Amino acid sequence: KSNRPSIRPPTTCLTPLPATTTTAAMATTAAAAAAEEHVRIVNFIGGKLVEPKCGKYIDNICPATGQVFGSVADSDGDDVDAAVAAAKAAAGAWAAKSVMQRSATLMKIADLVDERAEQLAAAESKDNGKPVWLSTAVDVPRVAQNFRFYATAILHEEGMSSHLDDSTIAYTRSGPVGVCGLISPWNLPLYLLSWKIAPAIAVGNTCVCKPSEFTSLTAFLLCDILNDAGVPPGVVNMVFGVGARAGAALVSHADVPLISFTGGTVTGAKIATLSAPHFKKVSLELGGKNPNIIFADADLDAC
Repeated sequence: KSNRPSIRPPTTCLTPLPATTTTAAMATTAAAAAAEEHVRIVNFIGGKLVEPKCGKYIDNICPATGQVFGSVADSDGDDVDAAVAAAKAAAGAWAAKSVMQRSATLMKIADLVDERAEQLAAAESKDNGKPVWLSTAVDVPRVAQNFRFYATAILHEEGMSSHLDDSTIAYTRSGPVGVCGLISPWNLPLYLLSWKIAPAIAVGNTCVCKPSEFTSLTAFLLCDILNDAGVPPGVVNMVFGVGARAGAALVSHADVPLISFTGGTVTGAKIATLSAPHFKKVSLELGGKNPNIIFADADLDAC
């Protein structure tokens, strides 16, 4: 993985999106947004698309052209609070569903990813800069595979017990931890985000996701798929923005006992520091191992 910076300052402040009134209209807007010349990405909280409370957005730049093609919500702690509240409210009912019910929902998500593969691949390539053939061959199929894998894995979970003596048996019972904070990188945007969402919700957790501000478009489109698949409101929430505001608020939130982060080592160290006082469960998949080769004729000033 590359060490592309995970935090950048906001570059512009745009007029807030017009208010919408129904979940169906919002879902349609999310799907249609990818075809617009200027794509505005808003948060997904409690099954609805909502503006960031501050009303601010940051530029979304196409890496292939260097041109601004949209804007991403510049969320802060207030948005994270709302998303965590929605996730907490949905946690009990989602955890109470049988594994068969949760499995069926994840399988439906996978089916819809397959149906919308062309749209997702085009959006991923536009947002990330990779070739369309690569998004089509690797990124999008693996998103569907992630949901199918965990949809079936939970159907075959085995328990564990120990026979201590003639009158005592000790057994281990696994259960959801509650609200998971999931922070994903820019290099495999939807693929790695789905790798976090699928296992989290398969076992009965709810989650608040913070995709990379560089590549938020396919996560935005996933919101439509979640609603269309029948995922209950609040089970999966998306808060878009930069790590210094949205990410930090999510990591340090007292009601988020688990953090999963993929990204740079410097950011990972900060997450470990913020999580330690709360004794959170933390999973860190960090970069920092890839060399850069700089040739003698490189124009360092231009870079």
